Formats: sequence, C-alpha cells, structure tokens
Amino acid sequence: MQGSLMLDIAGTWLTAEDRQLLRQPEVGGVILFARNIEHPRQVLDLCRAIRAVRPELLLAVDQEGGRVQRLRHGFVRLPAMRQLAGHANAVALAQACGWVMATEVLAVGLDFSFAPVLDLDHGRSAVIGARAFESDPLQATVLAGAFIEGMQTAGMAATGKHFPGHGWAEADSHVAIPVDERSLEQIRAHDLLPFQTLARRLDGMMPAHVIFPQVDAQPAGFSRRWLQEILRQELGFSGVIFSDDLSMAGAHVAGDAGARLLAALNAGCDMGLVCNDRAAAELALSTLQQQAVSPASSLARMRRRTEWARDYKNDPRWLAALALLRAAELID
Repeated sequence: MQGSLMLDIAGTWLTAEDRQLLRQPEVGGVILFARNIEHPRQVLDLCRAIRAVRPELLLAVDQEGGRVQRLRHGFVRLPAMRQLAGHANAVALAQACGWVMATEVLAVGLDFSFAPVLDLDHGRSAVIGARAFESDPLQATVLAGAFIEGMQTAGMAATGKHFPGHGWAEADSHVAIPVDERSLEQIRAHDLLPFQTLARRLDGMMPAHVIFPQVDAQPAGFSRRWLQEILRQELGFSGVIFSDDLSMAGAHVAGDAGARLLAALNAGCDMGLVCNDRAAAELALSTLQQQAVSPASSLARMRRRTEWARDYKNDPRWLAALALLRAAELID
C-alpha cells in the first residue's frame, strides 16, 4: 500500500529535511520540476537517492513536449503536440513522440510523466493552447491514442489530463478559478470524447481545477459527481486518479492545503499533489496523519515497467524515431 500525498523537493539533491519528509508513510510520491534538474546523470543520481530512502515512492515529472518540458539539457526537445496535426503521418509522429519521451524519462530513473493532455484546443484557453493535440475531438483522440501507445510500448503508464476538459474555460487555474458554463450534454458531445474513448487504455487520470456549474458547484477534482459517477461508473475508468496541484489557485475554494487534500481524496482522488510550497505540503501531511486516510491500493500500476540501459541512444528504435521526427522538422 502506498501513501496518498505527492510532493516536491527544493533542489538537485536531497537535504536531511527532504529525507525526513520522504520517510513518512503518508508520502507516496515525488514530482520533479525544472529546479531539480541539471542533466541526465544528475537526475538519475537524484532518483537513486530518493529510492534509497523509500524504494516504493512514485517518481513523476511533467514532460509533455513544447513549453511543458522539465527535462531539457541533454534531452530531446519535443514539439508541442498541436504541431503534429498538420502532418500526413501525424499518427506515426505522435506515437514516436510518446515513445521517445517515455524512453528518456524512464532512462533517468523516473516512473512516469503526467501525459498526455486530452484537452481540446478551442482557441480560448491560453494555459492549454498548443499543449492540446487538436480542436476536433475525434482527431485529438486518434493522436492521443497513438501517443499513449508509444508511451506504453516504452514501458510507461499513461495519465490523461485534465478531465473532463480544460480547453473551453478561459481562466488559468494556476492563478484563478476557471468556470465552464456549458451543459453536460455539450461537454459530452465534445471535450469528454477523448477521455471517454481512451479511459480503458489509461493508467492514470488527472481532473481539472475547473468548475462546471451546470454539473456540480465544486471543481471537477473535488467532485464525486465527476470522479465517481461519470469517470468511474459511466466511463469505466479503473486506474489511478491524481489531483492536479492543490497549491494552484483553482483549488483554493476547498480551504487550506490540508482541507484541499482531504476534499480531493474524499471526492475520489487516489493521490493528491501539493507542490511548490513546503509549508503547505507539511500541513497536508499532518492532516493525513491525523485523519488516518487509507492509502490507495492501485498506485503500483504507475511504476516503471522497463529498465532502459544507458546506451538506449544506440537502440535502432531510438534512431528510427528521431529520424522520423527530424524528417518532419519537429525536432533539431
């Protein structure tokens, strides 16, 4: 069984304070940000140091491509997924992107990237924009499905985000509380389609900090209606539900960090993320310790499934994938 809190660390190596925090059984994972990353060897050493403290911790990162790409120096600079849509062989390119991303992330000791983005590009949300594969839900589903196939072939669990779709709401949930006024029928007909079609192929799902007032007064990540009734029961999703970062402004409707974490877990999330705020992470941890929340049993499915040797860049599959992406002028 694994703890329900995922948090972050301050730098490129573990401090004594970090180690003490990671030893707490309520902590189940660590997410790395750009400040934690210098080059591939350093990331591998950091992951090994974390696993020396707690081997079972899940180690994650946001490595989508485009502007959301924490691993940069010494890693392939993947394009934003919206750039794939204009190519005749877009499906093959999406699969190659998923495979290359997953291979590099796994090779430095991490378990998974929170990817792919299943939101639609309605031309309204600046925070989503080119992170989305497409504006058309059917085409977005095909490309995201190919990206997922690439990830899973490389040995990585795939996490769809931001359920049930962040592409229509204009506000950025990092700094505001986005609202999507559409009806459930409108959402089902468009934004929900990629999630619905791909639900059984995904290992993880991350809900949006978006309020859909015609469905529930709470943001999706705090809503049993969205997570239990629609995602679990209607869509048949059986994987892990991760909250989006509970330090984001879109989550503040639920109270302090401890209240936010409990709200997410009570709504149906299996693991809550509290990032970029050590005091908030400690408060969330203390709240979990006082409440004795039962850890989720399904988190193990997010662990890495392949151990890539350090010479993976000589693998014929790696060379073929890079050649395909270069021919499309998507990478240097």
